Amino acid sequence: MNTKLIEELKNRLESQKNSITKELETFAKKDDAPKGDWETKYPNRENGSMEEEADEMQEYDNMLSVEHSLELKLRDVNAALEKIDKGRYGLCEKCKKEIEEERLMAAPEAKFCIEHNK
Repeated sequence: MNTKLIEELKNRLESQKNSITKELETFAKKDDAPKGDWETKYPNRENGSMEEEADEMQEYDNMLSVEHSLELKLRDVNAALEKIDKGRYGLCEKCKKEIEEERLMAAPEAKFCIEHNK
């Protein structure tokens, strides 16, 4: 894979990383145990009506699933950036062949070639 393409994909991955991190920071705080974990902020339930508390709990519950999804995406992006640094980027984790450029352009954090992404 050519270095110009790798640099372009690295820039896209860095941009994704920043975007995901900023989104997580709007409703969660970073928790380094375990590494890469985030904790959705628990709502302040003081002095509210039962309906308000129920709404806050529902929102908290919804944000937990969003947090999990974003954590997984961030983990994949960080793994791809680490592979770039180690010179192993763009190789399928299953067959070790190069991942198709079209696939990497669509999903720079891809771990598998099209054949093994099933």
